[in-house]
Amino acid sequence: MSKPFSALGISAPILKALSELNIVDPTEIQQKTIPLLLTETHDLVGLAKTGTGKTAAFGLPLLQLINTESPIVQAIILVPTRELGQQIFRNLEDFGKHIPNIAIASTCGGIPIKPQIERLTQPTHIVVATPGRLIDLIQRKAIDLKQTQYLVLDEADEMVSILKESLDEIVAELPKKHRTLLFSATLPGTIKQLIQNYLNKNVVQVSADMETVGNQGIDHEYIIVDPIEKLDVLMHFLNSKEGQRGIIFCKTKAAVNKLAKNLAINRFSSGALHGSLSQGIRDRIMEQFREGHINILVATDLAARGIDVKEISYVVNYHLPDTYENYVHRSGRTARAGAKGLSLTVLQEEEAIEIPEFEKELGIKFTQFQKPSVVSLEENNTLLWAKQIFKTKPNQEISTDLKTKVKTVFHHLTKDELIEKLLANYVLQNKIDVVEKPVKKFKK
Repeated sequence: MSKPFSALGISAPILKALSELNIVDPTEIQQKTIPLLLTETHDLVGLAKTGTGKTAAFGLPLLQLINTESPIVQAIILVPTRELGQQIFRNLEDFGKHIPNIAIASTCGGIPIKPQIERLTQPTHIVVATPGRLIDLIQRKAIDLKQTQYLVLDEADEMVSILKESLDEIVAELPKKHRTLLFSATLPGTIKQLIQNYLNKNVVQVSADMETVGNQGIDHEYIIVDPIEKLDVLMHFLNSKEGQRGIIFCKTKAAVNKLAKNLAINRFSSGALHGSLSQGIRDRIMEQFREGHINILVATDLAARGIDVKEISYVVNYHLPDTYENYVHRSGRTARAGAKGLSLTVLQEEEAIEIPEFEKELGIKFTQFQKPSVVSLEENNTLLWAKQIFKTKPNQEISTDLKTKVKTVFHHLTKDELIEKLLANYVLQNKIDVVEKPVKKFKK
C-alpha cells in the first residue's frame, strides 16, 4: 500500500495544492525520490517510465527546499524542448500556488529572449530552461547562478548531444557544492558517461517500474502492410478511433508534413508538429490538441516531448523508431495517469524481424494487429470520399448560369437516386484507375 504525500514529508501548502489538483496517491518514483531529496544531500539519478510523475518527483521537494526570502536563482531545471519546459513550468506553478512569494520562470528557446531577460531582473527562485537558451542568458550576463544549489536534468536521454556541448559551460557557473538530479526514462551508455562525468561518485540511483515500457495499461501491437497500402491502412485505423485523441510518429520532418497533408485532404482533424515550424505555430497546434480542437497530432520524436495529455488513447509508429529509447518515449505518450492505451507499430514485411529484438530489449510482448481486408479498405476510402464532399465548402466563384445548368441535369433525381449515382461513379472511376495504372506502366 502506497504512503500518502504527507508521510513522504511534503509540507501543508503543497499538500493543499495536490488535493485541489486531485492528486492523491504518490507514484513509485515519487515515493522513492521525495524523501531522499528532502532529507539527504547526495546527487540522484531517477529512472522511471515516461508518464509516471517524474516532474512531481523532483518538483515537489524542490519547491519545499526553496528559501523564498532569498530572491536568487536556487534551482535550474534543464529540458530538451520548450514544450516540455512549458509543461513543467505549469506543473510547478500549480504545485506551488499556496507557497507565499515562490517565483518560477520559464526561459526556453524558440521565442524572443528580451522578455525573459526582463523577467530575470525580478526575484526568481526556480528557472526552467533549454540548454541553448540558458547559455545565451549566461553569456549575456542576464542570469546569475553563483548561488544555485540544484541542477535538474530532466529527460536526460533526450538531451545527450546537447548536454555534451553545453554542460561544461553551465556547470562552470554553478557553485562547487551543488546537487545534480538526473531523471530519465532509459539509461543508455551515453547517460552513464554523463553520470560519471558530472555527478558525485556517491550518487544515489533510484529505479521505479522499469521492468516494462510505458506502463501496464499499454497494449503493444504491430501490423504488417505493403508500402502501397500503408496510408489506406492508417486511415482505416484512424476512422475506427474517431473522436479519440492520438499521436502518429514519423522519422523525419518531411514525412510529418506529407502525412499531415494527406490526413488534411481526407478531412481528419489533425495537425503537424516538428522542429522546423515556428514556435508560434507549434504553440498553437499544441494548444488546439490540448483543448481537443484537433484529435490527431503527427509529430517527430523530439517535437512530441512535453506532451502530457491524459486522454491520448493511442500512439501510432508510422515509421519504426531508430532506437529502443525512442519507442519508450513514443509509447509513453499514451496510457498516462493510470489510463489504458494502444501503441501500434506499422511495419513492412522486411521490418517484422525487428519485433523480437524490441520485445527482448524492452521486456514487453507485441501482438499482431489484424490487417483490414481489401474490401474493408475500399469501403473506408469510399466513406472518406463522402466526408470530403460533405465538408467541401461551396465555391462562390462558379457562375449562377453554370450552377443552373448543372441543377437542370440533376433536377429530376431524388436525394437517394443522386447518392446512388455518385457512389456508382466513384466505384467505376476507382476500378478504372486500378486497371489503367498497370497498363500505363507496362506501355512505358
